Amino acid sequence: MSLLHMRRICFIKRFKMKTNNVKTVIALYPFQAIEEGDLTLIKGEEYEVVDDSREHWWQVKNKFGEIGYIPSNYVEEKSPGGLRQHNWYVGDMSRQRCEVLLKRENKEGSFVVRNSSSKGMFTLSLFTRISQPHVKHYHIKTNAKGEYYLSEKHALATVEDLIYYHKHNSAGLATRLKQTPSCQVTCIPTTAGLSHDKWEIDASELSLLEELGSGQFGVVRKGKWRGHIDVAVKMMKEGTMSEDDFIDEAKVMTKLQHPHLVQLYGVCNKHRLICIVTEYMKHGSLLKYLRKNETRLSPKTSVLLDMSIQVCSGMAYLEQHNYIHRDLAARNCLVGEGSVVKVADFGLARYVIDDEYTSSGGAKFPIKWAPPEVLGYTRFSSKSDVWAYGVLMWEIFTCGKVPYGRASNAEVVEQVQRGQRLDVPRTCPWEVYVVMKSCWEELPENRPSFRALKYELEKILEEWDIS
Repeated sequence: MSLLHMRRICFIKRFKMKTNNVKTVIALYPFQAIEEGDLTLIKGEEYEVVDDSREHWWQVKNKFGEIGYIPSNYVEEKSPGGLRQHNWYVGDMSRQRCEVLLKRENKEGSFVVRNSSSKGMFTLSLFTRISQPHVKHYHIKTNAKGEYYLSEKHALATVEDLIYYHKHNSAGLATRLKQTPSCQVTCIPTTAGLSHDKWEIDASELSLLEELGSGQFGVVRKGKWRGHIDVAVKMMKEGTMSEDDFIDEAKVMTKLQHPHLVQLYGVCNKHRLICIVTEYMKHGSLLKYLRKNETRLSPKTSVLLDMSIQVCSGMAYLEQHNYIHRDLAARNCLVGEGSVVKVADFGLARYVIDDEYTSSGGAKFPIKWAPPEVLGYTRFSSKSDVWAYGVLMWEIFTCGKVPYGRASNAEVVEQVQRGQRLDVPRTCPWEVYVVMKSCWEELPENRPSFRALKYELEKILEEWDIS
């Protein structure tokens, strides 16, 4: 056999291998192409992946042969038996949001299936009017044969088969499964930036609407990008920010993307002020939300724990990416549609000059959320964020009370360095307070990671969760 012939055979084999490995994805959400180079997605349609080397924006080809960029979190690889094709499957939707949707529907037998905190497992959330209107939660378990069941007597090969069976037989459930909520089950997720490679936003494309609030970082206003996309615009106070440093950092921050982080879309200069453009969160700060809804939320410990877990999930992502928040508190988390809670303003404290946040050494931090190593030596780390997270949990379970009451900053420093810690909130279950208190270990290395915290809190919620 000639060398040329051998090379030809190798080329054909490689070509076949390449064509057999074509990755096909299905659009889970619609996406409208705005910038040149983007591609419109139609929900449910298939696309061939051309380039998936970038984390958040993939190049794909549609059925007409058109190629462009799409947000990678809007698609899922095509696979047999995928649950995404079913309108009753809601993925990682929180327990709290499931309850909101099912109660809003208010129909006997309305249900959804969501991912459980145990990897690879699922939970069925079911609305019933029996006794009183409420949502019951059931773990979908597996037996030794790999079959799925809600009642051991009725185990089936797939989750789809199990759902079909319980649509016709209650078999241990409060009621048989009847329908999925007619209201929109899933929120369309945010994208990392408004388009691929876009983090600088043209001020002329940004219209400013009503003021949403103000704080140490500046005034926040609702805005519209290109007339139809809702955004929040944080207009930084003049002279309070190291602009060049922050703009460099903003390029990195637009690439941080998680369901429980407020998405940074980009920055722009408007009215000679630096503006930070983020996703819009309908209900504003978590602190105000807790205080406004104290009567309703205070007795609902599972809802408060779910809020804590949502924040912890976002912080675990920052921890995984070696990113330190430096100013984690209820005032710097936001609440959106369906009571989704997201962490905001991560990393921003590094670039803002403010007396309340500045120590004698020039470092910036909020005293009542700071651990001993920050108070004494201004040493920031993910473990100093963990301490602040414990204080944030205390804020959640007190529905927005001020940590340490009326104690001055100097008194708080003295108390913390003496080993004094915040007391258990009145409505906080003891097992939750134990986890909260673990965040306040004096030595940073003795505090849990956010990943470990999330696991412990989900385990507690799981025990409460199942009827």
